[in-house]
Amino acid sequence: MILAALILAMLVLLFIRVPVAISMLLPCLVYFVWSPFTLGTALQQSMSPIDSFPLLAVPLFIMTGYLSNVGGLADRLFRMLLCLFGRIPGSLGYVNVISSLLFSWMSGAAIADAAGLGSVLVPAMKKRGYDEGFALGLTGASSLIGPIMPPSIPAIVYAVTAGVSVGSLFFAGVLPALVLTAILCAFVFADARRNPLRDEAAAPRIPLKTAVLAALPVLLTPVIILGGILGGVFTPTEAAAAAVMWVLFLGICYRSLSFRDFHGVLVKTASTTGSIMLIVAAAGLFGWVIALEQGPQAVTEAMLRLTDNRYVFLLLINVALLVTGMLLEPVAGLLITVPVLLPAATAFGIDPLQLGIVMILNLVLGLLTPPVGLVLYVLSSVTGATVQQVIRGTVPFLIPLLITLLLITFFPAFSLWLPNLLAN
Repeated sequence: MILAALILAMLVLLFIRVPVAISMLLPCLVYFVWSPFTLGTALQQSMSPIDSFPLLAVPLFIMTGYLSNVGGLADRLFRMLLCLFGRIPGSLGYVNVISSLLFSWMSGAAIADAAGLGSVLVPAMKKRGYDEGFALGLTGASSLIGPIMPPSIPAIVYAVTAGVSVGSLFFAGVLPALVLTAILCAFVFADARRNPLRDEAAAPRIPLKTAVLAALPVLLTPVIILGGILGGVFTPTEAAAAAVMWVLFLGICYRSLSFRDFHGVLVKTASTTGSIMLIVAAAGLFGWVIALEQGPQAVTEAMLRLTDNRYVFLLLINVALLVTGMLLEPVAGLLITVPVLLPAATAFGIDPLQLGIVMILNLVLGLLTPPVGLVLYVLSSVTGATVQQVIRGTVPFLIPLLITLLLITFFPAFSLWLPNLLAN
């Protein structure tokens, strides 16, 4: 009864648009009024999740993404890809998807990708005859590669919450991200076949060799991050710090990063990190209260009574998480649902790494669906399109996203093959 009241109170607060952190904190504080615990306990349980070394990677990867945008590093990748794809039918569509893939190695967040690349790619695609809805939808869908491909901020949050290795979860996301990239490229190919009459003269008038050499130092960023983790040189947090130093160094060398720009990056990083950590603290308290009221045990018992088939269980959590993603941003959704669903998944023999990738993709899909849909609002802001236009454009691209989700749900090898290979 108490557990149901807590969850209902949180949902009501979310429905009336109270901020996520406050929606979790208020029911917990009311609970503490009627419980034998003191507010000191509440403060301790709120601060405990933040006191985590792996979470230091979050502000560092956020800063890496902002520095890459402001320092012009994303533009170098964009020009290189334009030279590579040249006059291939659908070239700007492929550039859109591959740019998101490459930029994901530096940002780890869909919103940074949508803001940084959407402002350039959507106008360029419209100028060369692409349908505006297609350009908006492809940009929104490809931005979701960022939270799956390492370094991924949701992956760090899941790993800390679930008690699994951040590095292992990073590598678990590589193959699913590449699968999503391939499926989106297939959609671009199909669109190019249906709409062949476009001006594809998009390649900049610079030699391919010059464009590749200009982008090569930027491409070393994922080598530093993933190579350092894989080689045992860095922990994921140390790799994040090394990535910040490398991107900052490149911005200074290219003379594309002014002191004012750097100050702006620091302010944005602090603001974004503060909002995330406030949610982490609130979710830590909310999760502790739910655990105290035996919420995970109740969910596990209910699932086991409902079905003994792991695939039916996976379908059920997919549906539940898709709905959750519509209401909560991914970080908040993970912090609330992981403590509840992980014990049930373990009872069904599901690997925590596979569960992590399934949960992350489910929840980031909510970035493309109302009412939260942060990527929708970002694309509307940077392109000048209405939110309704962005939504209409993104609806067809839910198909490749759901295909990817079903593949990683029912074929564990997509998530587990690379971590198992590296472990051996």
